[in-house]
Amino acid sequence: MFLTFIDSRLLSLPAKTKVKSQAEAAKKAKATAPALVNKTPAQPSSSRNAVAAQPGASGGSTGADNAPLPRDSRLGKYFEYDLSKLHNSKGGFLTEEDASGSNVIKSLAQVEREKARERMMIKEGEEPAINPNSSPRCAHCGSLEIEHQLFKVFGVLVCKRCKNERPEKYSLLTKTECKEDYLLTDPELKDEDLLPHLLKANPHASTYSNMMLYLRCQVEEVALKKWGGEEGLDQEYERREGLKKRKREAKFEQGLRELRRRTRSNLWQRRKDAEHEHVWVEEDFDDGTTKRTCEECGYQMEVELL
Repeated sequence: MFLTFIDSRLLSLPAKTKVKSQAEAAKKAKATAPALVNKTPAQPSSSRNAVAAQPGASGGSTGADNAPLPRDSRLGKYFEYDLSKLHNSKGGFLTEEDASGSNVIKSLAQVEREKARERMMIKEGEEPAINPNSSPRCAHCGSLEIEHQLFKVFGVLVCKRCKNERPEKYSLLTKTECKEDYLLTDPELKDEDLLPHLLKANPHASTYSNMMLYLRCQVEEVALKKWGGEEGLDQEYERREGLKKRKREAKFEQGLRELRRRTRSNLWQRRKDAEHEHVWVEEDFDDGTTKRTCEECGYQMEVELL
């Protein structure tokens, strides 16, 4: 609404009264007009506060008026958690507090077995102290620094230098080499009293079985005793190699005979096909040609009559 202000000194008394009445009417209309200011109440910060802020929420009444407001789908999915009921699992790892807590209770026997196991591991990993008067010496050079692994597993007294200088005696053989070169059997190789062995992880794959390593001098001693010396071992090796060779030759001859048999059958079939005599059935056409068809093999041939 626009109001026009006119200088009252230029108006007469009736005009002044009219302008005054118009101004008072405009003030009354402005006082009674609705407010244009946005007075929207504050929105709740969460869905739980929104439900609590609804009228009659604490009265426990049910109905469409007391139902919570639907969540806008554009805001995405969400999950509400009660943090007071959550348990800290420490990411699934065991901590010192869990190990020393009241929930972990071990008996005296379990504690004693664990201590004995630790002492055994320490004892196996440590090398014995060197005493010049009582410590074992190398059988070749008399050194006190013997190879304790070979002494503990195979019972031989040799130092590292002598072991490297004599590979023909102190090298380690695999189970396959013992079976192929010295003609020993699985029961003999599994007998620890006869042939002690050293277990090592398989270098090809961790899922494979452990390697069984044997000392060459001990394997040779058992093999020579079994076959009656080097000559007996060589004769047995040659006999087995000859047997393998004869088996390979017999297999080759068997395959050759089978090939000849198939070849002869093919030749016979080709010869029988060549000896076949056609039994013709003729069919004449208007263009002067005759079609011949064999009743037995179905061969067809067109002949032009002159």
